Amino acid sequence: MNKITQLFNIKYPIIQGGMIWNSGYKLASAVSNAGGLGLIGAGSMYPEVLREHIQKCKKATDKPFGVNVPMLYPNIEEIIQIIIEEEVKIVFTSAGNPKTWTSYLKERDITVVHVVSSSKFALKAQEAGVDAVVAEGFEAGGHNGREETTTFTLIPMVKEQISIPLIAAGGIATGRGMLAAMVLGADGVQMGSRFAASFESSAHDNFKKTIIETKEGDTQLTLKELAPVRLIKNKFYNDIQELYSRCPTPEDLKLLLGRARAKKGMFEGDLEEGELEIGQIAGLINKIDTVDVVITEIIDEYNSLLNNFDSLRI
Repeated sequence: MNKITQLFNIKYPIIQGGMIWNSGYKLASAVSNAGGLGLIGAGSMYPEVLREHIQKCKKATDKPFGVNVPMLYPNIEEIIQIIIEEEVKIVFTSAGNPKTWTSYLKERDITVVHVVSSSKFALKAQEAGVDAVVAEGFEAGGHNGREETTTFTLIPMVKEQISIPLIAAGGIATGRGMLAAMVLGADGVQMGSRFAASFESSAHDNFKKTIIETKEGDTQLTLKELAPVRLIKNKFYNDIQELYSRCPTPEDLKLLLGRARAKKGMFEGDLEEGELEIGQIAGLINKIDTVDVVITEIIDEYNSLLNNFDSLRI
């Protein structure tokens, strides 16, 4: 048992990222049942939809699970109240100041974890009283930090600055990657892309197939003037680049982005006009599996490499 398995009362120190349009109750409950910590992604749910997913998750698993809450969500107060009313005991917050909700949640016996992209913000999260941080590197899919620090560099830097448990995220989808993160100082890992390509993910089959076809160099961080996001290159991405050639204002970019681009791409399967968010590690994901298979493969590879660690001695 390590710090993360003890904190969440789970078997393996593996957290499934709370990804928009991918992380419904089916994925979260499957990950929790398989020994990890499943997260429902509140960022793409109306409040009552979130309530429904929480209630269904409770019926689908008797293991711990949590909710990921982007704090810039327009209905944040209602989301927080639903989490409290439904007695969810683990909340991952992101995209905002951890001071805003951490003490309020912890006073209600909720474990709080905050997602950061730098040592500076990791320290702020620790000072705000969170129980752990997720340090997410530049390789990650979806919305990203502005620092563009890679996971390999970020984890040991954050480890030097904080005393609370540290979860590594960004570019991790295998047992090998998990072991590397732990050697660098992480107490656990958060994986998104690998679980997005699972059968239990709520993503559209078109998107899942695109994930396993994605190769090295097929994703790019863009829209930095709004909120940096890593996307698979498609027609929508090319339209963004064409607009950039004309020196657009943030308002021009917002007009092109429009509404519901992420839903169109990941949930509805429009591979041309939709926003397809995935991490660089997609280049190593080549099959769609059940969550059970995913976690078993990760743990088996991790343990196999750990057992052969002597072969790495110089």
